[in-house]
Amino acid sequence: QVQLAESGGGLVQAGGSLRLSCAASGRTFSNYVMGWFRQAPGKEREFVATINWSGGITYYADSVKGRFTISRDNAKNTVYLQMNNLKPEDTAVYYCAAVRRGTATTIKYEYDYWGQGTQVTVSS
Repeated sequence: QVQLAESGGGLVQAGGSLRLSCAASGRTFSNYVMGWFRQAPGKEREFVATINWSGGITYYADSVKGRFTISRDNAKNTVYLQMNNLKPEDTAVYYCAAVRRGTATTIKYEYDYWGQGTQVTVSS
């Protein structure tokens, strides 16, 4: 059982940076694959990044490769998304997700637990 709470969203200028945090509760946090998804108004929720138990394997959507970095600190029960060189098309609600499995997944319906989301707005 995991409860997730995102923070760190806000309004930034294009080219700026934000770091999102996802604080998790649960006694076996280190056994969970974690992911970040985002959803813009009127669009489907889409995959952004995922990270395995140890943090040694990560995957990214093509649209954010080279700009975003996912990481985790299991001792702090926290996963992060560092977002650099932000673009207006990055504007969305960003969601943290978790699933107890051994392999990272980019598929949203395979995640069992979700945070409530944090708004990221990038102005041009």
